[in-house]
Order: sequence, then C-alpha cells, then structure tokens
Amino acid sequence: MKKLLAGTVALIALAAPVAAADLAARSYVKAPPVVIPIYDWSGFYVGINGGGGSAHQCWDVVNAGGVVVAPPVGMGCHHATGGTVGGQIGYRWQIANSVFGLEAQGNWADFKGSNANLAFAGVRDDSTLDAFGLFTGQVGYAWNNVLLYVRGGAAVVRDKYRVSDFATGLTIDNGSETRWGGTVGAGLEFGFAPNWSIGVEYDHLFMGRRDVDFFFSPGLVGVPVGTFAGTARIGQDVDIGLVRVNYRWGGVIATTY
Repeated sequence: MKKLLAGTVALIALAAPVAAADLAARSYVKAPPVVIPIYDWSGFYVGINGGGGSAHQCWDVVNAGGVVVAPPVGMGCHHATGGTVGGQIGYRWQIANSVFGLEAQGNWADFKGSNANLAFAGVRDDSTLDAFGLFTGQVGYAWNNVLLYVRGGAAVVRDKYRVSDFATGLTIDNGSETRWGGTVGAGLEFGFAPNWSIGVEYDHLFMGRRDVDFFFSPGLVGVPVGTFAGTARIGQDVDIGLVRVNYRWGGVIATTY
C-alpha cells in the first residue's frame, strides 16, 4: 500500500510541469494611448469688453473771434477719465505656436475732464470722449490655451468740447469732432473652454493735434446762436485698459502620444 501511494505521488509530481506547459500564456493588454488636448486659436470670434481709460488733452488758442493768434497761446491741459463698454469681432490664424489676426472693435465711452482756462480768466475748458473704434492687426504666441499678443492699427474717437463760465456754469461756446489716429496695444488671453476665452488688454491711442472750431452757445445772451467763436488746437493721447470675453467658432484639436 505504501509503495502504491509513493508511486502515485511521484507520478503527479512528474505530470505537473507538463500540464503547466500546456496552459496558454498570459495575454498582455496594451495601455490605452494618452489623449492630450491642444487649444487651437484659429477661427472667427465675437466678444464683449469693458474697462476704463484716460484721454490726455492740451488746448492752445489759435483764433479768437476771427482774429488769428500767433504764436498759439496755451489754455491748459487735463485728463478726461471714465468707463467704457463695447464689443469686438475678428479672425485669427494659428500656425504652430504663432497666431495672427485681424479685429474691429467699437466702444461707447464716458471719459470726462476739465481745467481752468489759462488764457481767458474765469472760464473752464471741458471735454468728453464718448466713443472710439479700433481697427487692428495682431501677432501673438500661444502656449496651448494661453495667448500673448501685440497689436496695432488705426483708431477713431468722437470728442465733444465746451467752454463754460466758472461762476454760473453757463456754456459760452462748444465744439465737436471725429478724429482719426493710430493705436498700439498688447494683451494676454486665456482659453477656459473649447470656444471661450477671457483676457486683459492695454491700448494707447496716438490722436495727434487738430484744429477744432468753436461756436457760441444758444444760451449766451446777446450773441447770435452758432456764431463762430474761435479755434483751439487740441492735442490728444488716450490710454485704455480692458477686460475682454470672446466666443470663437472653432475647437480643440486632440492629439495622442
């Protein structure tokens, strides 16, 4: 009996390696590829913006009631400050990490300021910048969903001017103009969703010096309404800071590796 049991154990021991060899090899499952989204800035976009700004102005009188003033006499300078809100539309192309674009922007504004007139005692010079537009080209560099860019192009502003009496606040004369100039700026934009981005931007507007005609106010007693009052040579530069939100028609490209 003992001999039979020992023989059975030996037979099992010899058969075990053979049975193991007949088993199928464990299959290897390859890990799924890693999908890394790449943000693409290409496409049409529209957006809104809001912020504030300051228009620095200096006035010189070059004509007073039809009499030429030469050389011009300084009337003083002031900053017209306030808020602005508007919108933009544009298109961008992305090539590797480089981004190029064109954009048109239009804003309502309420930049107001004044100073005591240094050439005529007892009166004050007031200005209001109530609208501006920017037409620019852009060049930028993208780090995936982060875009840093600079831009430049043409600018247009709408200005209103007033000369008033300090004591009574009565408007003596006023003028207005639409002025063209140039602009440069820079911005930083962050894509927080496949089609949405938010950013900050700074723009400087070079508006030069222009001669603006003033006409007597209807409220001035004894002077025919709209009579020519004089001409002021007004120099202007504008600084604007904005927060912008854009929606773009385009999307995220997915690449794997």
